[in-house]
Amino acid sequence: MTRRLATIALSAMVVACGNSENEIGEFKNDFVGNEIKIEALSDPKVNGITCHLTHFDRGFWDRVAKGNWFEDPSNASIACRQTGDIAIGDIDLDKSGEEVFTQRQSLIFKTLAVRRIYDRGNHTLVYVAYSRKPVEGSAKMAVSTISLYGQNVPAPALEK
Repeated sequence: MTRRLATIALSAMVVACGNSENEIGEFKNDFVGNEIKIEALSDPKVNGITCHLTHFDRGFWDRVAKGNWFEDPSNASIACRQTGDIAIGDIDLDKSGEEVFTQRQSLIFKTLAVRRIYDRGNHTLVYVAYSRKPVEGSAKMAVSTISLYGQNVPAPALEK
């Protein structure tokens, strides 16, 4: 029974701490093995934009010390830049925009997400990184913007 529980706990920890195929870098944050992960995200509907997302990944010893094996903190930061010719596909133009990336931060409920919103009045794409957790909400977030001002951007969806 103990072996089975240990196997389940280890499997759950691997799921909670799994590496992403978007990961481009990582480094140790402290002496207990906590890391900062850096991921490069491409917007699936907007070519020429790359967002770099950083987030915290708790190490084994921190998980043992705190007793919370299955959850990483909600801390994240995002920076988006033009990395090629921008071409905008059929994006959601309503006020809530649309999610372009999600990643689990806990075994069950907590998710790190990135949402794109188009600011029509300022001709700007807004990317917001935030944490979703049903109990405590999304108090921690970060924002990055890409101005389309003065650019010849093929964007039939923006002319609706």
